[in-house]
Amino acid sequence: FLWLKGRSTLGVYLWKRFCIALLLLLGLLLESLTVVLMRTILVRVSTNRDNFNMTHLTLIRQLSKAYQAFEKYSASHVRDLGITPTQFDILATLGNQPPMTCKKLGDKTLITKGTLTGVLERLDAKGLIHRLPNEEDARSYKIGLSQSGKTLFEKVFPGHVEYLKQAFNVTTSREVSEWTKVLKSIELIFK
Repeated sequence: FLWLKGRSTLGVYLWKRFCIALLLLLGLLLESLTVVLMRTILVRVSTNRDNFNMTHLTLIRQLSKAYQAFEKYSASHVRDLGITPTQFDILATLGNQPPMTCKKLGDKTLITKGTLTGVLERLDAKGLIHRLPNEEDARSYKIGLSQSGKTLFEKVFPGHVEYLKQAFNVTTSREVSEWTKVLKSIELIFK
């Protein structure tokens, strides 16, 4: 990331936003598609067995295996950085962002409310986040990275992006574009 030195603040910000989007797209899209596909297919199988094509199960299995392989690859590196994958997801989502409500954070990370609460408590105990009053709704608060959290984000995020980039070096931008289109079309089937 030395090439970022001397670049405009906007350029660095846009590069970081792109990297965050890439990470979230890979992990979250695969996870959410797998869950949605499995639930939908199972419902369709149970209600319409005669018209169900078994190749759909092959697709679901392959999506699940791809997500599991990605998660294993990514999670092992994140753990080596000293945090859990869920903590990394929250740090990456909050990095370079203004504080956000727990609901918005949950929507952006796809972490369930029950899990999110516990992870936020642990991050707060480590001094990596801070809670601010929500001026728009006094019943809730907003979550943001503390200075320690920002420092950790700036330390671990670029390294993890580089780690993931190594895995994708065997692909072309055309392949990634095609895969993205296919995944989006699969997602649209269930909307």
